[in-house]
Amino acid sequence: MLSQFVDWFVYGLLKLDPKAQFPQALNFFVYDAIKILLLLFAMIFVIGVLRTWLPQERLKKWLMARGVMGNFMAALFGAITPFCSCSSIPIFLSFLKAGIPLGVTFSFLITSPVINEYLVVLMLGTFGWKIALMYVLSGLAIGIFAGLVLGKMKLEKHLIADIYSGPQADEHKDKNYTFQDRFRYGWNEAVSIVQKLWVWVLVGVGFGAAIHNYVPETMIQGVLSKTGIFSVPVATLIGVPMYGSCAAIVPIAVVLFEKGIPLGTALSFMMAVSALSLPEAIMLRRAMTLPLIAIFFTITTIAIIITGYLFNILQVVLVR
Repeated sequence: MLSQFVDWFVYGLLKLDPKAQFPQALNFFVYDAIKILLLLFAMIFVIGVLRTWLPQERLKKWLMARGVMGNFMAALFGAITPFCSCSSIPIFLSFLKAGIPLGVTFSFLITSPVINEYLVVLMLGTFGWKIALMYVLSGLAIGIFAGLVLGKMKLEKHLIADIYSGPQADEHKDKNYTFQDRFRYGWNEAVSIVQKLWVWVLVGVGFGAAIHNYVPETMIQGVLSKTGIFSVPVATLIGVPMYGSCAAIVPIAVVLFEKGIPLGTALSFMMAVSALSLPEAIMLRRAMTLPLIAIFFTITTIAIIITGYLFNILQVVLVR
């Protein structure tokens, strides 16, 4: 129904030629922008309602679990929080102040932006459930693996001392929510986040529409021919210093994949941009020394590269 409405709007109401490049790009832009914004709002609303049932004290107890379970719970919590890398840092800092182990907090910090609800929705609609599910599982694996490695390295000495003072209060503690209260909380959170993202959604879909209709495949293939087997690390290293919302980068990466870039290479670029960025490093400097930031970025980058190669190997099976 949405596709028919967009076709009517672009080709019927505006009376544009459906065979011309610009009308096709406009159709792509309008359809994807509406679809993504609606799906994004719905998912954040549901997650916001569910979070009112999750007391912070219980969450802390789960995250303090011994062994891999603490990292798994932190990564899982990161997966259901719709934040970019910089937005995840305040929660990361509050975990440190609460005394949660450093490796566990890193599992959250890595997974939260990598498994972005917007990104998952877009991948589900574009690639199908198999690739979307594999992406979520690989994001969890990266967060758990990197968190475990960082935790074993005993890097607490690199944390700024005053970061442990004064744990934050639980905003949901001792509140008797009615159904209307939970609905209102989820609605307000969805409105708040979508208000921050909608511009990036439009910018990202706009670039995606332009690439989809104007960038020739020969140009993409020319870039790939220069990197070959090294396309995954090159894409990851290019993405690490960059900063951009998933709303802006995902549509571009998806269209580039459709133009011939291997699946794992495209996903490595998205992961690097979403999980690691220069602004994030600057914000983390408030909580840790430069050597710890460098170690964190290095281990996460290696994990992303390994994941990218794995997706390239499995592409034949996943993309059908």
